[in-house]
Amino acid sequence: MIAVVGQNESSTKVYIEIVKQLRMIIEKDGLKPGDKIPSERELSERLNAGRSSVREALRALELLGLIETRRGEGTFIRDFRGNQLVQLLSTFILQDQKAVRDVIETKYLVEMDCLRLAVLKRDKNDFQRLKAWVNEHNVEDNDFFIRIADLADNHLIYRIWQILVDYYQATNREEFKTNKEDYLELVEFLEQGDIDRVLIKYRRLRNLSYES
Repeated sequence: MIAVVGQNESSTKVYIEIVKQLRMIIEKDGLKPGDKIPSERELSERLNAGRSSVREALRALELLGLIETRRGEGTFIRDFRGNQLVQLLSTFILQDQKAVRDVIETKYLVEMDCLRLAVLKRDKNDFQRLKAWVNEHNVEDNDFFIRIADLADNHLIYRIWQILVDYYQATNREEFKTNKEDYLELVEFLEQGDIDRVLIKYRRLRNLSYES
């Protein structure tokens, strides 16, 4: 059975918890777009929650376009592309402040790993091309680190980073406004293969006070 939802919690917290647990059920049951989800009655039993609370959570997910109800057939997971599901569920999940902090911290750690891998795997020509791109464009932070993640040449890390960016953007934090010279200096250290200076520069870009 999924974790019990406390009866004494506020209705808002119960509602958010049900949304989280619905996602867990979808993952645990291996459901995919087009699959039918358990009925309202079954969900109520599995979550040990009132049917009215389950109904409210399902209604919200349907309004967001995550599920659809077909009269006489049941409720089904809608077909999605990319990370839209992640982005929409973030509306609920990231109301937890610790989860927000964890997403931000993990995003930064993954970006530092991408920088390390880029130094180890790429040559000066790659960094010269990156430097030319920075010089020729009005660089946005995410666009720059997409290229760093690509240079890291690790598909799994790249996908993890993309998901973290989706969650990060859902926190409504302002994107970093960094001078072009800062990105050029970072690329210069990458080209030199100086990982220590690369990471020091990165921490300054992110205003990080701790060592990682």
